[in-house]
Amino acid sequence: MKYKKYFRKTSLKQRGVGNFFLEEVKKKNPKTFLEIGVFHGVTARNVCELLYQIHKDDFKYIGLDLFEENDENKSEVIPSTIFSNPFKKIYFKYIKKQNPYSQEAVAELLRKFKDNVSLIKGNSNIILKKIDMSKIDYVFLDGGHTYETVKNDLNCCLEVINSNGTVLCDDYNFGHLPDVKNAIDEFVKKNNFNCQIICNGRFAKIEK
Repeated sequence: MKYKKYFRKTSLKQRGVGNFFLEEVKKKNPKTFLEIGVFHGVTARNVCELLYQIHKDDFKYIGLDLFEENDENKSEVIPSTIFSNPFKKIYFKYIKKQNPYSQEAVAELLRKFKDNVSLIKGNSNIILKKIDMSKIDYVFLDGGHTYETVKNDLNCCLEVINSNGTVLCDDYNFGHLPDVKNAIDEFVKKNNFNCQIICNGRFAKIEK
């Protein structure tokens, strides 16, 4: 399966990275997938397509994101939502008349799998503590990139890892995001977990 961009922005746009990501997910064949940091929903759509191929309708995708930029969320690193492609600007502003980063726009992109998808709007520092993580067997962690947020998100994923699930962290070895690497390294060492740095340092795969 090839990673598709669906005429939106995605952090996995570099050549081969999206395909690599899907192959990693496929290795585990998860039935309940949690993505922290949904952005425009491109990865969400690709994951749903993959899980449908494997399990048909017997899968669950949960997506958690801020789904907006505001003063309350200004401390979090949100990828630029401004398109460099003028056709995409025109398409979303004048034809779709929607913000592709909104929860409504992402839900529309995932409408094919509406019975399998749950989108949650909010800050992971608050929301993750309310989610039953015992139901999750795979987490893609690409939410807030501050040290405290990554630390919180990983601590909330302890039950997933201890139940033989997988947490795949994005942006591990990005020089301009040292908080991500520091939080992951500290978490892995503290809990004596196995951590593989893969895709040329892009991802950190944490398992028991």
